[in-house]
Amino acid sequence: MRYASALAANPASTYRQIDLVGRSAGGDPHALVGLLYDEAVAALRTAAWAVERGNYAVRGERVARATAVLFALEAGLDFDKGGQVSRTLATFYHGLRGDILQAAPGIDPAPFRAAADSLEEIAKAWSSLKSSG
Repeated sequence: MRYASALAANPASTYRQIDLVGRSAGGDPHALVGLLYDEAVAALRTAAWAVERGNYAVRGERVARATAVLFALEAGLDFDKGGQVSRTLATFYHGLRGDILQAAPGIDPAPFRAAADSLEEIAKAWSSLKSSG
């Protein structure tokens, strides 16, 4: 019963977790990377929102989420097949994580929005690869 109680404690969170698992269960690596981009952008935008409202607990949670997703994206790079593109993305992800962590203790939402905007540009390019291929 503890499991059911934990799920019922925060239904919205439970739904999001189930939704993410369901969308990623198809096994399409390209789609999974797209989901990771979406998740990181959403986390960063929520971190900015939380800073504006002085909700530093949510900011901390969302910063942790965004950096974890960036680690996952970097870990998934194939340097043998991706060559210079993979190395460039690794540098980008590493730098973005640094920017986010540097902004994390602050009270300015702008760095989180800038990081989300940058990541969104990469996500759009990634999405266009699937539609052109």
